[in-house]
Formats: sequence, C-alpha cells, structure tokens
Amino acid sequence: MISALNPYAEMKDSGVEWLGEVPAHWVVVPLKRLGKFRSGSGFPIEAQGETGNEILFAKVSDMNRAGNEREVCHAANTVSPEAALRLGAQVFGRGTIIFPKVGGALLTNKRRLLVKATCIDNNIMACEVTGAELEFSFRLLGWLDIGRLAQPGPVPAIGEGEVREIRVALPPLGEQTAIARFMDHATGRIERYIRAKETLIALLEEQKQVIVQEAVTGRIDIRSGQPYPAYKPSSVEWLGKIPSHWDVRRAKRVFRPRNEYARPGDTQLSATQAFGVIAQAKYEEKIGRKVTRILRHLEKRQHVEVNDFVISMRSFQGGLERAWESGCIRSSYIVLRPITKVDVDYFSHLFKSCGYITALQITANFIRDGQDLNYNNFCGVDLPFPPRSEQQEIAEALGRRTENTRLSIRRTRREIELMREFRTRLIADVVTGKLDVRDAAPELPDVEPYATNVTSSRELDMDDAEPVGEASVPPVIVG
Repeated sequence: MISALNPYAEMKDSGVEWLGEVPAHWVVVPLKRLGKFRSGSGFPIEAQGETGNEILFAKVSDMNRAGNEREVCHAANTVSPEAALRLGAQVFGRGTIIFPKVGGALLTNKRRLLVKATCIDNNIMACEVTGAELEFSFRLLGWLDIGRLAQPGPVPAIGEGEVREIRVALPPLGEQTAIARFMDHATGRIERYIRAKETLIALLEEQKQVIVQEAVTGRIDIRSGQPYPAYKPSSVEWLGKIPSHWDVRRAKRVFRPRNEYARPGDTQLSATQAFGVIAQAKYEEKIGRKVTRILRHLEKRQHVEVNDFVISMRSFQGGLERAWESGCIRSSYIVLRPITKVDVDYFSHLFKSCGYITALQITANFIRDGQDLNYNNFCGVDLPFPPRSEQQEIAEALGRRTENTRLSIRRTRREIELMREFRTRLIADVVTGKLDVRDAAPELPDVEPYATNVTSSRELDMDDAEPVGEASVPPVIVG
C-alpha cells in the first residue's frame, strides 16, 4: 500500500523554509484559516463540581490522564451552564481540537478532540475547525511541533497570535478527506502492530518476573531449577516459607540512608524505572529528548555512589532503583547504602520483584501517583537473606536464565521504536504533500479512527524531569 505511493507530479516552493516544496495546487496559508483559535478561561473552585453538571471543565491534567486516546470524554470537574454564562466562559462543542499552551504538556504535542460540550481552562487552546476537514486538521495540528515556538523561560508558553500565524499548506477539501481516510487506515494498521508487540513485551516481562520472584524468595533453587531440600516459616507474610538455611533480616540492618550532600563536581543523575540511576545526560541520550535541568539549590542534592539504591518517586510502582554511576540526585529521594556485605546484583533483582513491590506498597496508607515513599516504608519490609555466596550464585543464574527473554524484549522494543518513527515520518510526508494518496485512499476499506494520539504514544519513564521534545524522529520544527 505505502510502497506504491508516488510524489505529486507538480510541486512549487512554499516560501516557508521548514515546509519546503508543496504540491502546486495546494495553498500556503496561516493556520488561522483552519478555524477559530481561542484560549479557555479559569473557574473559581466553588463553580466547579464533580457531579450533576452538564458541561465538562477540561484541564491539562485531564488531557494527560487520557493517556494516548484521541478524544476527551471525561474530566475531573464539571460546571453548570449557569456558571459558564455568568462567568462569560466559552463553551466549545463536539469536534473542537484542543491542545496545551503552557508548561511541559505543551512540548509533548498532545492533541485531543472534544466529544461533548466542554469548557477549557486558560492553559489550553482550542481550534474550532470551520475552514478545513476536521480529521485532516487534527492530523495537521498533531504533526506540527507548536511547542518549538514557545516563549523561552522556566515555563514554556505560547499565545494565540503566534499559533494563528504559523504557515501551513492546505490541499482542496476533497483531497483533505482522502488524506484523512488514508491516515486512518495506515496509522490504524501501525497501531495494531504496536499493540501486538506491546502485548508480547508484557507477556515476556511477566514470564521474567515469575522466574525472578521464585528465585529471590527461595521458592525454587534457580541453580538447579528444583525446590530446596528443606523449608522453614519466615514469619514474614510476603515471603511465606524460605529455605531452611536462609535468614530474614530487618531492612535497616542491611541498608541505611547515606545522608551526604552532593560533592563538588557531582554529575546530576536521574532515577528511572527503565535504566536505574544514571547520569541525566545519558538518560537524555537514551530517550531522545531533553529534560528539565535543576539549576538552583544544587548543594542540597544528595550524593550517590555506584551500587547504592534510591527510593524514588515511582518506587511504589517499580521498586528501588540501583545506581550505576556516582553523582547527585534530588534531595527528596532517599539514598541507601549497604551496611553489611551483600551481593548487589541479588538485591537488584529482589527490589524489582513483584512480591517486594507489593509489600512496599502495603507500608503506605495513601499511595498515589507522585508521592514519595520514605525510609520508614523501606524499613517496614523485612528481607530474605541467603548466604552471601549464594546471593551471588542466584544473581548469576538469573542472568543466564533470563538472558534470552531480555534480548527478546529489547528487540521488540526496538521494533516498536522503528514503527513509531515510520508513523511520524509517514504523517509528515502525507500532510505536507510529499506523497500523493489520492488514488490509494478510495480503494481502502472503512476503518474506525485509531485510538491513540497522532504523535508518539511512548510515555515518560522518569521521576525528576519533563520532556522538551519528541522522541526518536521529531516533528518538523515550525517557524
């Protein structure tokens, strides 16, 4: 299907450097030709309600909460028609495209379609499409990297006037419909492929987790693949029975907080679920995007040594993070160092095991996204403690046993990255007129619009940073 597409026969210079040549029959116009661009307005807290009102009140947090869905169907708050009228708030109807205009969310290129009457807060901008085909406009706005025009400063921001004047190339209406139809079909196929690969990764991760859980808690002897000869009660609920020659130790008898401020010249580190604790610059390189740098109060950051463990913002979700480099990390985290001889590889597996993470969650009464755990939570989970030589043997055997699974996961993730890069490039080529889909679109079967946003659906995996650009293959910079 895609390999059969050809460039347009006749092209012209768009007069816009980043846009290049466009089909000769397309028109280059300001973005305001799509429709009306308007910002939302805030509501006093007392005017916002959770139930009983007819109009949604969407905030940036609602857009983030929707994950990668293309539509805003729900919001945490609503307002009454009377309140909207009294406060002079604009009510946007079904089919309006909204996107953030302030803060880190502006830089992630999130776009949403409203499906019912909605008010938006003053951190969101809306486009009521009147001069173009809606689905084409949605893809065009999703592709444009509007965040790159944001005003410099600690909080990125962009105004309506700047957005309205961005110059784009528009095809005739009938061609817009053909492009939208083609993109529905092509991106739908890509998304189904990605979802299948993500399901495969989840199954592989589950398989690996089962092996790790059984090994680090002594349910099987990973070295032989068989149960241990004898077991005894551990008196620890999450552990159950353990091998008779293992010990159970209080966590504070094995690890203590380092409690050392950053040293001069310390490298700034990031605590991540995917890569552990690594240099912030290296993390940026791995994910293909910049992250916010903390420039003040660096002296209050905590020093970290290689093979320390960090209790981070996401520890209740993914366990403790191992430090692979020395440096400094944000002051709100807890840095743990071993106070007795341990095999760090064994405890790396233990602190990432599902049983341990569940036990850690139980120590807090109000776990929620963004809440830090503390040292008392850590001390509330007793630890299995095999002889040190056996800790090393368990870790080495786990490495061998799970190597093929790790390689499969890594290979599958790379395939997903390549498909996302391909999707981004395909959208760019089609909505800017580099590929002609007019003949291909009518031959395609009808499909439902795909469920994810038109930009990368990769979610952030970090604790102390915000994205400032698209991963892998970024959208073309506008302006």
